[in-house]
Amino acid sequence: MGKFIITKRSNNEYQFNLKATNGQVILTSEGYNAKASCYKGIESVKNNATTDARYDRKIAKNGKYYFNLKAGNGEVIGTSQLYTTEDARNKGIESVKANAPGAEVIDETI
Repeated sequence: MGKFIITKRSNNEYQFNLKATNGQVILTSEGYNAKASCYKGIESVKNNATTDARYDRKIAKNGKYYFNLKAGNGEVIGTSQLYTTEDARNKGIESVKANAPGAEVIDETI
């Protein structure tokens, strides 16, 4: 199972990373001013992760592939790492679909 890891950025915003069972980060959140908002973001990822239409598949300016996971209202709730191939990006999406729904939450800010 995957894990959501909550950390604090240098600007005191909270963020989460979704890590796959191999420990690799597969999704990173935006920064949140309040920890409660960060937890809501995690719940949104869990609720939206299995819906393929929520994934916005993109190509960065440097030609690498990535994706955004969006909530039902269209707001981005997580962004992937950069991948060298389209196939690798698609595997990243499948990993989020498999890991997010049952992932435990570990708060490293306590």
